Amino acid sequence: MNAAVDNPQLQNLYRELILDHATKPRNFGRLAAATHNAEGINPLCGDRLSLYLCIDAGSRIDSISFEGSGCAISLASASLLTETVKQLCVADAQACFTAFTQRLTQGTNPEALPAAVGFDKLHALDGVREHPSRIKCATLAWHALHAALHQQPLTTTE
Repeated sequence: MNAAVDNPQLQNLYRELILDHATKPRNFGRLAAATHNAEGINPLCGDRLSLYLCIDAGSRIDSISFEGSGCAISLASASLLTETVKQLCVADAQACFTAFTQRLTQGTNPEALPAAVGFDKLHALDGVREHPSRIKCATLAWHALHAALHQQPLTTTE
């Protein structure tokens, strides 16, 4: 069992963080100079988002943004994603995708993340594991990130 799930004070902090990112998402809006983009759709919940990245010549995510609509978990996850991967190299952003999606779907800890990656705030979404139908909401933006990094077409989670 996750220690955070058993700690009411930590649950409240995480709830506040999710609500803050859902109501005031960071990096929200279309990125005009995007070099990479992808869309994500979760037909079960109605979440839709477009993710935009500007990757520089050194394979670093220079800027990132998203736009769309969805549930609080989906919006908060997208907002947290943009804060987490901004300024990372593509390989580190891909490692974040793998670690985050495995953490939510399999409950594994992100051991292989570079030390510079700030993964702490993402623990606010750990409680989603207790509600399997909401995992797709939390991972939608991350699958869009994966698709954008690999310049793959539209992502639909089902």
